[in-house]
Amino acid sequence: MTRFLLLAAGALALGGCSAAGPRPSAASAPVNAGEDRPAPDTMRWLYGSGEAAAASIQTWRQIADHAIAVARRPGIPQSVPQGLPDAAGGIGTPSCETDDGGIKPLAAVFDVDETVLLNTGYEYWQALSGKPFDPAEWAQWSEQGAGIAHPVPGAVTGLRRLRDAGITVIFNTNRNTQNAAGTVAALEAAGAGPAVHLETLFLRGDDAMGGRKDGRRARIAQSYCVIAMAGDNLGDFADVFNADESAIAARRAMVARGTYAQLWGNGWFLMPNPVYGAWQEGTLDEVFPPTRAGSLRQATSRNEGTALDIACTAPAWA
Repeated sequence: MTRFLLLAAGALALGGCSAAGPRPSAASAPVNAGEDRPAPDTMRWLYGSGEAAAASIQTWRQIADHAIAVARRPGIPQSVPQGLPDAAGGIGTPSCETDDGGIKPLAAVFDVDETVLLNTGYEYWQALSGKPFDPAEWAQWSEQGAGIAHPVPGAVTGLRRLRDAGITVIFNTNRNTQNAAGTVAALEAAGAGPAVHLETLFLRGDDAMGGRKDGRRARIAQSYCVIAMAGDNLGDFADVFNADESAIAARRAMVARGTYAQLWGNGWFLMPNPVYGAWQEGTLDEVFPPTRAGSLRQATSRNEGTALDIACTAPAWA
């Protein structure tokens, strides 16, 4: 496979590249090949809109404000709840005290992709080529994307504020451990570094849990008092949320009620990502479940003057 990253970089600089397949020739790449091709709506929003930039800056400011306020509180700090392998219900609150009675250093833990870095080069390649996700191409991007992956708006300032306040910044990402050097380089090139593998950077393959992050969270909590966490997927907070990604209503209800609902903006911070993620499940009726009455009626079109009678059968759980 050719180094498609370099071609994607050229495409971003020139306004286009060849969409002929995974091995385009730089010599044959037409300038402005993507000029008239509409981008997917989700990519328009995340990578091109002012609204997305505003939402990201807002969230990063909230992260830094919250963590710095916690760091300044007197007394023994308390860790934020987080997914842990042996915790009852999948989520626990590790102690911030060391075995000898001291206090662990404070830390904030972040996912990388679409939380700290925007993978604009890779996503441009996917949109232009029309190819689905390819693990080999993603690994190539992870290794070679330094200087092309942009920082999420607000991330550089937010991370600087945390570090200036004495809070250790730790990255916990599902990029593969084989791509540690490329990930470090991408973070540093974007102004989000430094990062040191197995110290302040943890990746998929660092333990035997694959893409589940609870084991890595437990390892981090052994050395640090984690006072803030941020990511673009519920699995960035606890694996239990993604135990059944197809259980649309139950997954949503789990994070929107009770104890967990109190954590959003109060130690847990979710970054917007409508492009990809575990949320990509659900039929129309699962996303818009019918009411207990079993029907939605009289949706009226004023222009045509006709009433639509939409019959829906309530599912068993309604």
